[in-house]
Amino acid sequence: MKTKFTLLFVLFNIFYFQALAQERIISGTVTSEPDGLTLPGVNVFVKGTSKGTITDFDGNYSISANDNDALVFSFLGFETNEVIVASQNIINVIMKESASTLDEVVLIGYGTQKKADLTGAITTIESEDITRTPSGSVMQSLQGKVAGLQIVSSGAPGTSPTVRVRGLGSYTGGGASNPLFVVDGTFYDDINFLNSEDIETISVLKDASASAIYGVRAANGVVLIQTKSGRKNQKPQITYSGYQGFQIPQNVVKLSNSEQFATLARESGSAAEASFIDNAIQRYGRSRINPNIPDVNTDWYDLILRDARIQNHSLGVIGGSENITYSLGISQFEQEGILKMKNDYERFNIRSKINIDISDRLKVGVSSLLSNATRYRPEDGAFSSAYFAVPTMPVLDPSKTDAFPRPYADAQDLGYRGPQNPFPLMENTENRNKIRNTLMTFDLSYQLIPDMLTIKTAYSHNFETIESRDVRLPFFFGNGNAFRENAELTKRNETFSEQTWDNTLTYNDDFGKHNLTVLAGTSFRDRSFEQLRATGLNFPNGPGIGDESYFLDLAKTIDLDGVGDGGVRQYFFSYFGRVAYNFDGRYLLYGTFRADGTSKYQEKWGYFPTVGVGWVISQEDFWGANNPVSFLKLRASWGELGNANVAASTGGITSTEVDAAFGDIRFPGLVTSSDFESLKWEVTAETNVGITATLFDNHLSIESDYFTRETTDAIIPVSRLLVPGSTRQNIGRIKNSGFEIALNWNKSVSEDFSYNIGANFSTLENEILDLAGQENLTTGGDVAQRSVVGGAINSFFGLEVAGVYQTPEEIQADPAAQAALEDGLVVLPGDFRFVDHNGDGMIDAQDRVDLGSFLPSYTFGFNLGLNYKAWDFSLNVIGQGGNVIANIKRFAIRQTSDPNIDREFFINRWNGPGTSDSYPSARGIRNPWSNQFLNSFFVEDGDFVRLQNVTLGYTLPQLKGKFNPDIRFYLTAERPLTIFDYNGFTPEVPDGRDNQTYPIPGVYTFGINIKI
Repeated sequence: MKTKFTLLFVLFNIFYFQALAQERIISGTVTSEPDGLTLPGVNVFVKGTSKGTITDFDGNYSISANDNDALVFSFLGFETNEVIVASQNIINVIMKESASTLDEVVLIGYGTQKKADLTGAITTIESEDITRTPSGSVMQSLQGKVAGLQIVSSGAPGTSPTVRVRGLGSYTGGGASNPLFVVDGTFYDDINFLNSEDIETISVLKDASASAIYGVRAANGVVLIQTKSGRKNQKPQITYSGYQGFQIPQNVVKLSNSEQFATLARESGSAAEASFIDNAIQRYGRSRINPNIPDVNTDWYDLILRDARIQNHSLGVIGGSENITYSLGISQFEQEGILKMKNDYERFNIRSKINIDISDRLKVGVSSLLSNATRYRPEDGAFSSAYFAVPTMPVLDPSKTDAFPRPYADAQDLGYRGPQNPFPLMENTENRNKIRNTLMTFDLSYQLIPDMLTIKTAYSHNFETIESRDVRLPFFFGNGNAFRENAELTKRNETFSEQTWDNTLTYNDDFGKHNLTVLAGTSFRDRSFEQLRATGLNFPNGPGIGDESYFLDLAKTIDLDGVGDGGVRQYFFSYFGRVAYNFDGRYLLYGTFRADGTSKYQEKWGYFPTVGVGWVISQEDFWGANNPVSFLKLRASWGELGNANVAASTGGITSTEVDAAFGDIRFPGLVTSSDFESLKWEVTAETNVGITATLFDNHLSIESDYFTRETTDAIIPVSRLLVPGSTRQNIGRIKNSGFEIALNWNKSVSEDFSYNIGANFSTLENEILDLAGQENLTTGGDVAQRSVVGGAINSFFGLEVAGVYQTPEEIQADPAAQAALEDGLVVLPGDFRFVDHNGDGMIDAQDRVDLGSFLPSYTFGFNLGLNYKAWDFSLNVIGQGGNVIANIKRFAIRQTSDPNIDREFFINRWNGPGTSDSYPSARGIRNPWSNQFLNSFFVEDGDFVRLQNVTLGYTLPQLKGKFNPDIRFYLTAERPLTIFDYNGFTPEVPDGRDNQTYPIPGVYTFGINIKI
């Protein structure tokens, strides 16, 4: 027995020391594909053991292992690698980005959550997709990339785009349907001050269950923005990103030239208009090509527009140690306007973000952002003046020796009723805003129970000032015609302040197959706004606009007008909570509750619950391992939110003059009222059902949702009894519903080639459900818009055009035309033929019908990305349809016989029987026999398809040695092609009313990205 024991002991020691002899140090470097950058913080461990390490600053690691061991390399966002050690002493690993995003952690309100565990509708866009768009607006980069998110761009420098998440949910306007923007935990109504290079991710929270944790400002969705942060154990990395380029006016409306304009004048049947052409010939000479027109052919749009520069430069440093992470950056953005006047935008930003682990339990974060911007606003009347200005007149008339400050040509000299020339306004007007934003945030968290119970407090203060200075200098046309006699100066100082203090307690625990997260918190917000304004009239004539000092002192004015101040302060206090439960990765339960109190309404408190559930079917035992659908989740949610984003003046005190009669004597009276005591929250309830799936080894991902969002207690105007005017009451109901789907395919074909294809499509139906017995709500004046039960908010409303009268016989056969003739109206061939909808034999207000909504009924986007070796290529296509645009410029022509008109009308106009049944004659458009009403000819389709962005990039091979920066050059074309039928500069019109819409240019840039 002793001999056997001794033999076993000897054999054991032989095998043990043999194993020790085989175990050795394995080392290597971990890099990412395709950029080749080293990856710090990668988890490296021996499979089946607790032995592990992480890579250092430079992506290096070392670990002891033997021949038979397998090393596992894992890192968030990358595919896990497993390598057998065998005889290798150095193992270098290249990690590929994961095709599946389900393990990614996404931002949610007051925290994060794995994408696989979400029950709501959230879409996240990464930094790479955000920075491709050369724009001063961050949100413009999301256009066409998020299903259910409508972005309406603006071409004016420094102007924020219109953003709508799942439709329009409030009637009051003034931003009541805008989403809430949250930047690193701080609330904003607008984020135009941000630089896209500073952003890590943007998450769009679309349904109520995802948004409700933010309460009464989240009824129309939430846009969460996370700025760039350093990572622990990350070597300092210096980055530079910059581009320069130019903007080109595109889709410029072609105006009628002098020959076409003269033809229209003579076809109009007006002797006066024909004589104005002769006056131009006498004043400016006769054309040698066509003796019937003057020797002038001015293209006003061509003269007021220009190519313009755009550039952006960003410098940043990010990094971290074991206990500190940091991110610092500065940026400068400059954009000239394409209108030939001072309408530029400049912005300079400085930011910092530092997080410190004081101990294993105590963490502190501090961030700041300083933004200083100057925006010069365009002259409002420039584009309409250029549209109407006659081509038979030049910009300058040397014979105008009594004009000031330049001899501007004046259409009144030719007999027209207005000067029309846009240049005096453009050259003698300057509208400037100086905008300063200061954001400071501080947060502190402490783990009461390590990795289980954490308390956190966060304070932020956003302070914004806007200094406006509008200068209008005098000008004279001479000959006693229209002029601006004296200089004017209007100054406004506006101050916005918002302080937020949030406190949360978070419990997170895993026990068995259960995961539970519970959040409870409070939030206090203090918002204030103050304004001081004054206008100085009749300044003594002095230096030009460029002399800053002359126009700083209102004391120089002779008359002081429009002096006033104002302000408002609001308080919000909230309690909120959230529960997220996950059983075995299969069954998901999510719920929030928020109580919001505000000083805004008499009914101070609102209570808003939400609930969400999810079932990950692919985690069930019956789901086969070889199923091509690797992940499938069904989810549903319901929730209520209040909307306190209604303008502060809503429900304020109003006064109405009313006369009363006693016997034979009339007494003037004044009726004063306030709706403040009766107004309360607008409440939005939303139901969302959806699926999330990945297929074919996670190469294909699918997100699809159907939603119904209903706003009750909507604030709408209600006519008063006995006295004129209206009052505001919570009695409306509005519904938005739709379907959304997003598809994305990622594939690495080889080490050299990979590609991704994405597409999204969404529908929207906006409907008024209740107006509390009112027949309709009509607004818009001549360009009427109406809200009726069963229709969309503010649909255009007018007569329907059936065609154009071709002959006198058609007019005689039409009872409606005969009724108009009996009323003394003139109806001639070439005039509109309207539909008599009520069949009473006449055309009047009772025949007006719904002409369409400015809200698109569907939107879509398509994205393509290719990577081949050092080359990268991306393409983005967007579009929308089902909406209409009121062409107000064309509609305004009916009010006068003076102006020019676009060339498209000239080419397609009626000028004899059979020439057109859709376009009227020159006389018919300027003097329609029902010119007091909008009609369907002036309400056009707003459908469009646009090649939004094309980018081609090349990354230089890395240099040998210690200094090996990553350098990428790229070319970008933004909006190079738009296909649409609308007769205007752009089919992107936020409210569908195109009168002064600033053209959206094409942008072409060359850029460079450097990482050191």
